[in-house]
Amino acid sequence: MTQAVHASLEQHFDTAFSAPDGIAKLRELILTLAMQGKLVPQDPNDPPASELLKEIEIEKQRLVDEKKIKKPKLLPPIKLEEVPYALPEGWEWVRVRDIGHDWGQKIPNVQFTYIDVGAINNKQGSISGDTQILNASSAPSRARKIVKPGTVIYSTVRPYLLNIAVIEKKYDPEPIVSTAFAVVHPLAKVNAQFIYYYFRSPVFIRYVESTQKGVAYPAINDGDFFSGLFPLPPLSEQHRIVTRIDQLMARCDELEKLRKEREEMRLKVHAAAIKQLLDAPENAGWLFIQKHFGELYTVKENVAELRKAILQLAVMGRLVPQDSNDPPASELLKEIEAEKQRLVEEKKIKKPKSLPPIKPEEVPYELPRGWEWVRLGNLNPEYQNGISKRGSSDGCETIVLRLADIVGNEVSLDNTRSIQLTEKELYKYLLNDGDVLITRVNGSVDLVGSFIRIGQIQRPIAYCDHFIRMKLPLKFTDVDYLHVISKGVLVRRQIEGKFVTTAGQKTVNQSHINTLVLPFPPLAEQHRIVARIDQLMALCDTLEQQIEAASCKQSALLNSVMAQV
Repeated sequence: MTQAVHASLEQHFDTAFSAPDGIAKLRELILTLAMQGKLVPQDPNDPPASELLKEIEIEKQRLVDEKKIKKPKLLPPIKLEEVPYALPEGWEWVRVRDIGHDWGQKIPNVQFTYIDVGAINNKQGSISGDTQILNASSAPSRARKIVKPGTVIYSTVRPYLLNIAVIEKKYDPEPIVSTAFAVVHPLAKVNAQFIYYYFRSPVFIRYVESTQKGVAYPAINDGDFFSGLFPLPPLSEQHRIVTRIDQLMARCDELEKLRKEREEMRLKVHAAAIKQLLDAPENAGWLFIQKHFGELYTVKENVAELRKAILQLAVMGRLVPQDSNDPPASELLKEIEAEKQRLVEEKKIKKPKSLPPIKPEEVPYELPRGWEWVRLGNLNPEYQNGISKRGSSDGCETIVLRLADIVGNEVSLDNTRSIQLTEKELYKYLLNDGDVLITRVNGSVDLVGSFIRIGQIQRPIAYCDHFIRMKLPLKFTDVDYLHVISKGVLVRRQIEGKFVTTAGQKTVNQSHINTLVLPFPPLAEQHRIVARIDQLMALCDTLEQQIEAASCKQSALLNSVMAQV
């Protein structure tokens, strides 16, 4: 049986390597097989664990007689319903308290080495260099538990972090550990590393999860911890199991290192291709991406970078070809200015403040012929801050969008709130198709100044004062073009440079938005850019779905393999 399991485990290392969480699951499988007695063959010549238990009892009694430890309390016998699985012949189910003891506690009275939970490297299961040498007068109230070389320590606070380690060396001055640890010093030469691996195994983790108390700060008390079951093999088999686990865990380390190197190389190659795509007008980068498409787009990080590159190419005028028949953007800007003057003369709008001219240092690159650099305020936007009060005592029940209603930079109507608004308030604050909401204030830097496109409205919806509404004359500007370029690096960097901090929150105002410098193409080209972005973003969505499906398939395959083992 063990040979078959061993062969199957070896055969499917490649499967584990391919699955996104495969190596972590492989580690769990190794420990599961080890604690079931399936990782190494049993040797009929090994003295059974029942003999080891007799030696443990003799040593325990000796330590009690020598007053080195207190006489342990009797634990209840193990019931059949407690046993999670059958053990091989020669093994015994015991309780954690049966195989080890602690060294008691003391209040430090001399200089000591303090080992706190933060000193544990929970990935390697070792004690890092973050131990402290403290004077007795500086001893924390938790510095109480005595340990010695060979002692296993287990953090009973937030046990899901697996802060577990073996005291592997002699410390000078004497080590004292935090009371956050359960201390287990092996009896009768029980292998400390075997104990350590058992504490990290899925079966013990499940036991701890079933008995721990608390939600935000879970912990298992010492009584429950030491009452946990422990599968005790013959001593020689413990050593063979630990040796084999060490070998297999080392292979898992190698796999993780190889996977990390491959992923870093894939990201590096893609980053170079994207840079070439952005820097080289002849599109050599795009040719490389097309040639190696299948290799590059197996990780979501590369798809995210592709999305950024698409937006960058759009604002550089390199996403779609220019059409010489398009009226240039300069003509469009003259029409916008004429419209603005007409509205001022008709007293429909106030005369806007003059915007500062665009300085050469504000222009990051040269635009195609027919394009113009503009400030957003040059496009004649109309702004309105959102409603700040809680509504009227009478009026029409109306949904009012809050920050919580913006999910993934889009409006979500899953959990909205409503207030009563008067007819005058409805006229002022109702949203319409084509409006853009700009997040005015938020604790998250990524969300402040974000542009949210409002699509077709099926029912009356207003917005709170965390937003600024922007309307643009749609006959001059494609609002979808403005929306997509607002997500790009060019606009985001400008917005983040304009943040003002008020009451601990990042904010932007209408003046900040007005001064944003934007690349402005002819209107027909704006439409073509939006259509092309929609196509390419749909491709990115498909890529991410394929990556997710491949990951799920690989995980399912690994789960199937593990179930067979």
